[in-house]
Parts: sequence; C-alpha cells; structure tokens
Amino acid sequence: MTENGAAGAAPQQQQNQVQMKVLGQFVRDLSFENIMAQKGISGEVQPDVSVQVNLDAKKRSADNQFEVSVMLKIDSKAKAGGEQLFLLELEYTGIFHLEGVPESQMHPFLMIECPRMLFPFIRRIVSDVTRDGGYPALNLENIDFVSIYRNEIARLQAAQAAKAEEGGSKTDA
Repeated sequence: MTENGAAGAAPQQQQNQVQMKVLGQFVRDLSFENIMAQKGISGEVQPDVSVQVNLDAKKRSADNQFEVSVMLKIDSKAKAGGEQLFLLELEYTGIFHLEGVPESQMHPFLMIECPRMLFPFIRRIVSDVTRDGGYPALNLENIDFVSIYRNEIARLQAAQAAKAEEGGSKTDA
C-alpha cells in the first residue's frame, strides 16, 4: 500500500483521537436561601424561575489536567406579586484529563464538552435541593453550552472593539 492508503491512515487516526477522563467532580459552593419559608408564605404559588450560567476553566499543575466549573444562579419569584421564593447558587467543578485535543480547540472543548459531562449531576443536585426545600423538584432543561460559548466570545469581541474605539476617540477630545 502507498503512504496515502488505508493502512497508513489508521495509526494517524489513533494518534489524534481525543481522550477525556473525569478524574473527579464536586460541589465547590452551594447556597440555598428559602425565602418563602422564612417569611411564612403559604398556599399555591406559581413560580417564575430564571437561571444564569457562568463557566470557568483553568489548567492544573499536572500534565493534561484541567478544572472546569459551572456556576448557576437560580432565582425564583412568584408570578403574581413578584415575591422572592428562593435563591439557589451552585458552583460545581470537574477535574478532567484531556489528551489529543488540538491547542486551537482546547478552549471551546473545555467550555462546551466538559460542562456537558457535568450537567446531569448538576441537574440532580438542583432537583434534590429544591425538593428538600419544600418546592416541587426543579428539573433543569438542557443547557446549550455552545450558545453560551458563542455569546461569550461575541461579548468579548464587542468589548474589545468598544475599548479600541474608546482609545481612538480619546485623541479627539
């Protein structure tokens, strides 16, 4: 077979194969403020729930190891009246061993694929905490980490453009 034949391609594919191992995962920080229970509000309340998601990733000192954190802020208010029902803040972290990810793809991989691996555990924690707080279990919808990543990149680019424009306009003042 030639160098371009099928036999020559197999070792190349194995060498570039992405490997991801979850070495550990844990709750770094958890806060649940059960405001409705503190105020003694009772009866049927229709909740209006908002979920904010932030992501963070950093390299660890060990080779090919990264720490990825998903931070959730879940705010629930009554639809009628707008009284605060509860506030849940969760920081959930995973430690990942990654190999075969091209350097140019490492950042999106850390901010998209790693949080996807953590999400089922985050969903369970949120469900358990809200249920144990006296509410119906809150089952989070799937989070579109690709969209979050794209929005953050667009926000950073817009901020850089604004900063560059601001720097240029200072000479006019």
